[in-house]
Amino acid sequence: MSNLKLGVEVVDAHDLIPKDGQGSSSAFVELHFDGQKFRTTTKEKDLNPVWNEKFFFNVTDQNKLPILTLDAYVYHYDKNNGPKVFLGKVRLTGTSFVPYSDAVVLHYPLEKKFVLSRIKGDLGLKVFVTDDPSIKSPSHPPAVEPSMDTDQHSTQDQSPVSFTSSILNVFSRKKDASRQTFHSISNSNQEEKHKSSPPADAKTTSNHGMHEMKSGQPPPRVLRPYAGSSSPIDYALKETSPFLGGGQVVGGRVIRGNRTVSTYDLVEPMHYLYVRVVRARDLSSKGSLDPYVEVKVGNFKGTTKHFENTQEPEWNEVFAFARDNMQSTKLEVVVRDKGMLLDENVGTVRFDLHEVPTRVPPNSPLAPEWYRFDKSGNKKKGELMLAVWFGTQADEAFPDAWHSDTLFTGESSSFAYAQMRSKVYHSPRLWYVRVRVIEAQDLLASENSKIPDAYVKVQIGSQILKTKPVQSRTMNVRWDQELMFVAAEPFEEHLVLSVENRIGPNKDETMGVVAIPLTQVDKRADDRIMRTRWYNLEESMSSAMDGEQEKKKEKDKFFSRLHLSVCLDGGYHVFDESTNYSSDLRPTSRQLWKKPIGILELGILSVDGLHPMKSKEGRGTSDAYCVAKYGQKWIRTRTISDSPSPKYNEQYTWEVFDPATVLTVGVFDNGQLTSPDGSKDSVIGKVRIRISTLEVGRVYTNYYPLLMLHPSGVKKMGELHLAIRFSCYSMVDLMNLYFKPPLPKMHYKRPLDVMEQDKLRHQAVNVVAARLSRAEPPLRKEVIEYMSDTNFHLWSMRRSKANFYRLMTVVSGILSAGRWLGDVSTWKHPVTTVLVHILFVMLVCLPELILPTIFLYILVIGMWNWRFRPRCPPHMNTKLSYADGVSPDELDEEFDTFPTSKSPDVVRWRYDRMRSVAGRIQSVVGDMATQGERMQALVSWRDPRASAMFMLFCFVAAIVLYMTPLQLPILLAGFYSMRHPMFRSKVPAAPVNFFRRLPSLTDSML
Repeated sequence: MSNLKLGVEVVDAHDLIPKDGQGSSSAFVELHFDGQKFRTTTKEKDLNPVWNEKFFFNVTDQNKLPILTLDAYVYHYDKNNGPKVFLGKVRLTGTSFVPYSDAVVLHYPLEKKFVLSRIKGDLGLKVFVTDDPSIKSPSHPPAVEPSMDTDQHSTQDQSPVSFTSSILNVFSRKKDASRQTFHSISNSNQEEKHKSSPPADAKTTSNHGMHEMKSGQPPPRVLRPYAGSSSPIDYALKETSPFLGGGQVVGGRVIRGNRTVSTYDLVEPMHYLYVRVVRARDLSSKGSLDPYVEVKVGNFKGTTKHFENTQEPEWNEVFAFARDNMQSTKLEVVVRDKGMLLDENVGTVRFDLHEVPTRVPPNSPLAPEWYRFDKSGNKKKGELMLAVWFGTQADEAFPDAWHSDTLFTGESSSFAYAQMRSKVYHSPRLWYVRVRVIEAQDLLASENSKIPDAYVKVQIGSQILKTKPVQSRTMNVRWDQELMFVAAEPFEEHLVLSVENRIGPNKDETMGVVAIPLTQVDKRADDRIMRTRWYNLEESMSSAMDGEQEKKKEKDKFFSRLHLSVCLDGGYHVFDESTNYSSDLRPTSRQLWKKPIGILELGILSVDGLHPMKSKEGRGTSDAYCVAKYGQKWIRTRTISDSPSPKYNEQYTWEVFDPATVLTVGVFDNGQLTSPDGSKDSVIGKVRIRISTLEVGRVYTNYYPLLMLHPSGVKKMGELHLAIRFSCYSMVDLMNLYFKPPLPKMHYKRPLDVMEQDKLRHQAVNVVAARLSRAEPPLRKEVIEYMSDTNFHLWSMRRSKANFYRLMTVVSGILSAGRWLGDVSTWKHPVTTVLVHILFVMLVCLPELILPTIFLYILVIGMWNWRFRPRCPPHMNTKLSYADGVSPDELDEEFDTFPTSKSPDVVRWRYDRMRSVAGRIQSVVGDMATQGERMQALVSWRDPRASAMFMLFCFVAAIVLYMTPLQLPILLAGFYSMRHPMFRSKVPAAPVNFFRRLPSLTDSML
């Protein structure tokens, strides 16, 4: 018999509604699980009762655990009017039950029993699963108040460590059964420690867990990497209740407590010692002076840049020392003279950290002050302007400051400082450049080619497109072809057009060049016709770039001419990311922008259990940073070096213009710290969050699994801890936006071709990557391509299967309805069939009830599903992506380069496999075409006898339907299709046989 049990600790309740008529309530809790029931003691006249009572339910079948539910009902004990009065309930689904080591106390808002019920308050529960054999649960649970003795308490607190692998196997198989629940991941390192430790140690560990449970803090979480793991890893979301700057987040609500409200209320407050080094004056030196400043607190040391040969340098640099890591109560600021062999001490300023003031924004910044040098009690000549204060990450000096918590103890501050600090980037505003090449006149061809075979090559930066070549017996050539490019503000490149003449295989000559500055091109935000213009062709690129100056000198000179229409289209939205995950849908022209509908706030708290991405001194390490993109705003957190669980606690804000957009957060390993010579930043994983899935005003605090698809399969690289909140300005405007077109008007009045739009998207990604890679610190190209899903369009057998299964899931409802109708027509359930007959007669006799019945049925389904609505944003789903059933060869094909780098044999085998898959698709399409051609054959007289019989049937049917009401044939057809099996034949019906004998066009195919 299985020892698996579900443990429930009823901790307390808050702010219950009074029911005794005297402003109070006598509350108790009833727990229901799998036919078992327990009841707590009754707390007399207490609206905030505390129980701290534990109960254990028997789990008869652990395979059914994820589909079971736990119901907790809160009642008021009324001695006069009845035994109990309903105060609220909490329902937890089975997939949210976790091992004891991962269980924490969560306060769940009480739900209503009926729509008009008046309920308030919350209930604190701790729910976990254990297989401890020493815990005994009664075979017949008492319906009265149970007595909880001390022995039971001490036994139940033991940490369940021997069952974790099996229970996570269950959760792994069922993790997609319900999306509104959260799973937890076991601590395998601690698990092995418990297995090898004696019972006394286990009891010590349980006391520690009990202490954390009472304090409400989640236990420390140390996750091991996926590689080498023998037990399956849980890829589901986990809800957390952290203490943030605004208070503790419980069930999406922020409980303020005694904390003061700050602007950074979605992150944990982190305290820093800020030192702003402004400048120095009157520095003494025997010769030339190359000063720099060294700021030192304990083992942490930061240095400014040095100036050569000056006695009044100005640095204006800020240093931030994490208060938690400070090992000294003294701050030393030393000015040194940089020498060839030894740096000389010029002067020192010392501070006692107990006397440093604390600054809380929005208070004004502390004004820097002049401090005289003090060395060994002797006053030295010279002064240093400093400002020293304590603050948090909400300080405006935080982003540009040097941070001590990003480096090793004792490491030099100049080490990759530019590559490690946080940064906010803004994508350049992108425009579509529409170039219409009309014609050319008076071209000058070489003697080798009297009949020009000319085309026009158009170039903006690295983007090059060509028109089709046209042969002409005259020197006037007409193309009338339109090309589109992507350009970014500020416009730095020229639009360069060159007329090329093909005089031989792979041999072209330039007949003329024209360069047009994009700053002189007309802009438009609609589809109005732009004026055309003739441009003179220059002989070379240099003369074309200096064309404006040469025009004044050579007014009378003969030129070949090119007829063009060039404009900047601002009415489109320039896609620089996958259309499925767009974060911005606004047009380029600012005049067409609508007002924002809300604010999106993101708190990047931490990353836990990072997989080592590189080796350093013989051990695995990671230098992780996060990148978030929404709209035109990119953010990058600071890099935390050599930490498997970096804590960032950085908060950012975006304006939201459309809820049908996606926020993307990626985690990367900084490859510039150890190999600054062009090495790439490694990808760790990313998370996508659609804004429309967020409730307004709710704070979502979750651990998101960072899943990466590798050639060896799916690998969990760690967990990203985020806090997200979406706030809207006006609910009416938000609802109204759902009925507006998502894209600008130009996408519908003059739509772009799908292939052309995909090419323009790749050009836009390259333009954005080129601009942001020039920032400091640079946002590298591989980061932008990964965040923008550049290679999403490439062929993948795994993705094709996933899309096919998605389609089958969509049509599964129709197929289920068809099977249900089949069961009804075959009288599999006679009672149901009789009821369907009655409903069918009612709808046929009263057709005006058909549409109201359909909409009412849809309403009932929607309201029923409301109880199971998701409580968290959707996340990466390995089953939906078909990542858990893909073969190694298919993964190897997906990670192949484009063009391929595999051997010809491998490519030939994969080509044959693709032909086989395409052959099956071809057969399905052919069968669908055959059925349609048979429908056409009814009236096309390809089979004269079949068409004649069908015409006769139509004639008889027309006469009968003219003479009888419409309801009668519908009733007869319905009763015929739902006739009893005793009136059915085992062979197909006559109409089916007639249809299958109709001819199709397959006989005419080669």
